[in-house]
Amino acid sequence: MSDHSAAINSGKAPEPVGAYPHARRVGNLLFLSGVGPRERGTKKIPGVTLNDKGEIVSYDIETQVRSVFQNVRFILEDAGATWESLVDVTVYLTNMKDDFPTYNRLWAEYFPQNPPCRTTLEINCLPTPIAIELKCIAVVE
Repeated sequence: MSDHSAAINSGKAPEPVGAYPHARRVGNLLFLSGVGPRERGTKKIPGVTLNDKGEIVSYDIETQVRSVFQNVRFILEDAGATWESLVDVTVYLTNMKDDFPTYNRLWAEYFPQNPPCRTTLEINCLPTPIAIELKCIAVVE
């Protein structure tokens, strides 16, 4: 890795579930690792109810979306950026049919004007029992 790349870890966002930083800055670009809705310091996932085998019994996508957006904001701010610094977001949903309308409504709420580019994909699962994860790129002024 060159000297032009600095790893960034937030003290507010949930701990990574693998060997990766929350973000990496290269020049004036900030690349975030995948961000989910977990809360820092706990395995609790807002909006998710698990059974004793760790399987999802029910989930509230709105609660998860709001938590993911908060975690992204924590990482951006700890890296010297802002919510408005986002330029590209890849959204991973595990249930496009049921969850996209809610996600889309909340996106419009959080980005009332000049939203970043966005790609939304459905995938069959994520590394933890969550229904959404974001991959983000931001510009740091």
